[in-house]
Amino acid sequence: MHALTLLFLVVLGAATALRLWLASRQIAAVRAHRERVPEPFSQAISLADHRKAADYAVARTRLSSVEVLVHAFAIVALTIGGGIAAMDALWRNAGLNPPWHGAVVVLTVLLSLTAIGLPFAIWRTFRLEARFGFNRSTPALFTADLAKRLLLSAALGGPLLIAVLMLMERGGSWWWLLAWPVWAAFVLTVTWARPRFIAPLFNRFTPLADASLRSRVESLVERCGFASKGVFVVDGSRRTAHGNAYFTGVGREKRIVFFDTLLERLGDAEVEAVLAHELGHFRLLHVRQRLLVELAAALVALALLAWLAQQPDFYAALGIPIPSPHAALLLFALAAPAFTFFATPIAAWWSRRHELAADDFAAGHADASALAAALVKLYRDNASTLVPDRIHSTFYDTHPPPLVRIARLRARSA
Repeated sequence: MHALTLLFLVVLGAATALRLWLASRQIAAVRAHRERVPEPFSQAISLADHRKAADYAVARTRLSSVEVLVHAFAIVALTIGGGIAAMDALWRNAGLNPPWHGAVVVLTVLLSLTAIGLPFAIWRTFRLEARFGFNRSTPALFTADLAKRLLLSAALGGPLLIAVLMLMERGGSWWWLLAWPVWAAFVLTVTWARPRFIAPLFNRFTPLADASLRSRVESLVERCGFASKGVFVVDGSRRTAHGNAYFTGVGREKRIVFFDTLLERLGDAEVEAVLAHELGHFRLLHVRQRLLVELAAALVALALLAWLAQQPDFYAALGIPIPSPHAALLLFALAAPAFTFFATPIAAWWSRRHELAADDFAAGHADASALAAALVKLYRDNASTLVPDRIHSTFYDTHPPPLVRIARLRARSA
């Protein structure tokens, strides 16, 4: 066996085993605390709601564990098992020239992975989410959403894929320096276009109608020195009972968006506090920092891909008999996540720091106790587990544990 083949299998196996071990710890921790609501939440969350959150967390974790195993086997089958090579050989009979042949092979592999993941998405939506009272989507809406996502991926990602493959073929050994600005322009363009052109394809966005709440929100936005295209309500209730709020867009296209399900549950002061938290991410430059890190990571990834694409062993070890730019791109995209998975705790830690900083910003511009009350309602209504496993949380959670977060806010309020 080739040394690189063995390395890939060991890393993929270790990452998969670690995922399953973390899942088992999460299930054990949630079950151990199922019968007792943590004291800081005992007045706001009933034992029945706490049990529901525990059962929901266990069900989601179990489904994710099965998905992890299936995905690992699919990656091995596509690489070492010869799946990509077989698709490549099949499409060679069509007589397509580069880069069209490469693009078709890449899209075929991506569609195969989508097909593998589709049963899990269906089960998650219509069985798991429905079982706990969250799903409001219909088979027709689910199918329409899937078709739109596939068409958008082809319309937006297709030209990008063609451009990258052409640069890999004709750009020489420094093609990656040319591909990076293309990628950066793509990311910025999609980020700019999402609120105005992309998101409305899936949801209806309407201006916030409540005059009193709108005045309160606009006052907060002005105090924070934030400029946006307005405050909108999205019909998230068409698909789910979960509530959320977020910002979207860049530059002058920034928008504040509330789920209609969120506004049904929170009072005006709580909505204002949640908004202050989201504003904190922008005022503290978290969004810009994440975008810059993403672009820097893309540059490093492209440089590594360019080097690997010149190594014959890279192809031979991962099941590709005929080296090609599209094969290098696919192998890198499929193999890299197994290696980068071990850096997940770093990204999660950085995200948790941002969340705590945004909480502090909100406490300085709104009512900290109102934010704490809003979060408790969201934990309850979204069936979020209040007692995640410590190691699982360290590895995955992008938000601080509920006990830590609420304690800090209540201390600020006091």
